[in-house]
Amino acid sequence: MVGAALSIVPTFIEPELGHPAPVADWSTDLAEPTILVADDDEAVRELVTHKLVAAGYRVVTADNGASALRMVVTEQPDMIILDVSMPGLDGLSVCYELHSSADTSRIPVLIMSGHGRKVDIDLGMTVGADDYLVKPFNPAELVRRVRWLLLANEDLPGAL
Repeated sequence: MVGAALSIVPTFIEPELGHPAPVADWSTDLAEPTILVADDDEAVRELVTHKLVAAGYRVVTADNGASALRMVVTEQPDMIILDVSMPGLDGLSVCYELHSSADTSRIPVLIMSGHGRKVDIDLGMTVGADDYLVKPFNPAELVRRVRWLLLANEDLPGAL
């Protein structure tokens, strides 16, 4: 007795009509994350920008803390990298301001600084930084930390 052959050809099921695809959801996921880099040293801004753009990120820059805070509103970055020592409003103050507002408190912040003592790092973390990278830094380490912070932020409930 010969049995019926099993079909291994996949069956196509026609999608339901009248339900548009959620274009906004997947197109947003495909967009490259925007990172705001605030550092008063042009050479550092250029190096960080070059490395992050090469890694697939969109980068916007500011040369002081006040400009950085304004750009957070206009650019709505997915992450912020701040130098501690900037004219006017320093990076620690910017970080504190960001984490004091419900609108910006979930944006991950990486502080980049030449101040590498334990007390400096502890202060950065106390004002709300998610990570602290001491200058001079390895550019590959910078990109690794940026990726990690962005991935970690995606897993948070209510993440941006």
